[in-house]
Amino acid sequence: MKVLQIIPEMESGGVERGTLELAQFLGSLGHESIVVSGGGKMVRQLEACGTRHITMPVGRKRFSSLLQIPKLRKLFTEEDPDIIHLRSRVPAWLAWFAWNSMDPTSRPRLITTVHGFNSVNRYSEIMTCGERVICVSESIREHVLKHYPRCTENKLRVIHRGIDPAEYPHGFRPTAEWREDFHRQFPETRGKRLITLPGRITRLKGHEDFAIILNSLAGDPSIHGVIAGGAHPRKAAYLDEIKELFKAEGLLDKVTFTGGRSDLREILAISTIVLSLTTQPESFGRTTLEALGLGIPVAGYDHGGVGEQLRLLYPAGCITPNDPERATAIVRGLLDDPPQVPNKHPFTLARMLEGTLAVYRELVGRDRSTSH
Repeated sequence: MKVLQIIPEMESGGVERGTLELAQFLGSLGHESIVVSGGGKMVRQLEACGTRHITMPVGRKRFSSLLQIPKLRKLFTEEDPDIIHLRSRVPAWLAWFAWNSMDPTSRPRLITTVHGFNSVNRYSEIMTCGERVICVSESIREHVLKHYPRCTENKLRVIHRGIDPAEYPHGFRPTAEWREDFHRQFPETRGKRLITLPGRITRLKGHEDFAIILNSLAGDPSIHGVIAGGAHPRKAAYLDEIKELFKAEGLLDKVTFTGGRSDLREILAISTIVLSLTTQPESFGRTTLEALGLGIPVAGYDHGGVGEQLRLLYPAGCITPNDPERATAIVRGLLDDPPQVPNKHPFTLARMLEGTLAVYRELVGRDRSTSH
């Protein structure tokens, strides 16, 4: 099988990681893998696993990007892939125009993945244009069915995102050397029960609610908050705003801002509780799953993909969305008597990859008149 994935760039992020993981998987099975993107630091990893990378400016949201349509059609004709897989809106529009103008009896099969709760409009609807549409959670599937009635239910396939249990093993503990280095950098965390809010610093991550929770627990000297994530330069003003909020609440000595880190797994593993307080539903919630995979209790707002994970794996951590007072009560309960986190879960990387390949196989070789 020959698979061509198209994505705006291969710089960083969850969608990019999924593209790379699928490319590695396809290569390991002897399939031919091609990725078209604007480039980025992950291209080297793509090429290391045998994937060909073709650099094209397919992610720019500007009128001149329409010039890429004939180039994509030429590429599709010359490469003749079995599958074209689209994961983002601008490249999806360009690729769809190119693909739609090809002979329907011989053109590649088209797959799209809806990765998030994009704004509901005609622009976003392009992500439902595939002959099969992969949804990364049941919540995303419900979102598509509710807002895009032209997308028939029989096209949709739910394939949850996944992690590798070998990378996030249940019961994992960081080395003594790592712990010592972390406590040297952040001495205020030593000997504390850490309540960690992971994720990039953005307005949707619930830092204000985290301040309310920490304030309610401030009487317990054993508790310390950790905000594990960096801020994009464009979010620097918001980071300052959050720090001012914690200062005004008298909490600066009760919380640590780690900044961007490459060792989030280790930070999750030394946490007593990990929180997910996003004010809007997330499509999946990878860091939540990473913490649960490690065996760390998680408390999170019961919506989107995080709610799906918690209801299945750790219902004690489900919180009514956007209710920090209720969150405080649940966090207190988990601090006092946390239920055991299951040592197995279904959201594995292998299951995600095999599920994606199964969707490809649904279409490859099938009579096109019966593809829907």
